[in-house]
Amino acid sequence: MISKNQIKYLKSLELKKFRDQHGVFVAEGPKVVNDLKSHFELVELLEGEDADRVSFLDTPQHVFAVFKKAAETPISSPYDELMLALDDVQNPGNLGTIIRLADWFGITHILCSRGCADCYNPKVVQATMGALARVHIHEVDLPQTIQQLQQQAGADLPVYGTFLDGDNIYHSTLQPHGLIVMGNEGHGISSDVASLITHRLLIPNYPQGRETSESLNVAIATAIVCSEFRRRI
Repeated sequence: MISKNQIKYLKSLELKKFRDQHGVFVAEGPKVVNDLKSHFELVELLEGEDADRVSFLDTPQHVFAVFKKAAETPISSPYDELMLALDDVQNPGNLGTIIRLADWFGITHILCSRGCADCYNPKVVQATMGALARVHIHEVDLPQTIQQLQQQAGADLPVYGTFLDGDNIYHSTLQPHGLIVMGNEGHGISSDVASLITHRLLIPNYPQGRETSESLNVAIATAIVCSEFRRRI
């Protein structure tokens, strides 16, 4: 039986300041926990009733684990591979889904602006379904980092972004390397980042010209864009 102090500590890990203070994060459910066990140091594991007492889920999954956060890894070169850059994606469910999508499409590095949701938020971790074990997340000053990568790779580095006035993605030339920038749920890509985009892309609605929704959910848009890039290989 876990103590009241232990429950208080574990419950506190729902907040970023306490996760940062202790250098840990929480994962729940047998699948997610098993996927993460081989990539992160396991600090504590609760099962059964004890896990349910501290669960952050509406429907507890009877397995609750605390892991040490990963050490910082160098940012890979987007001239060698395809990478995602997220500009203030604030919804934890969207961020977790995008990390899961990146894993599915073989994208192993994601640049997250400082305005993005915390990748160790329990809702993000849950939505990744274990993909956090294989995708490296870098919290950065996004405009500055893109500029640095462009300087390192040279003028040939493609930086893609989705815009309502972009070129039809299905008719555009797409490279197997570079950065794909996805924007905030309500405001899209910020002006500072937009100024660094070299290829403006549009996901067209069908049929074009028909009255439709204003935009796509950012996670759905990311899935469409990544799928089209990988289809070209």
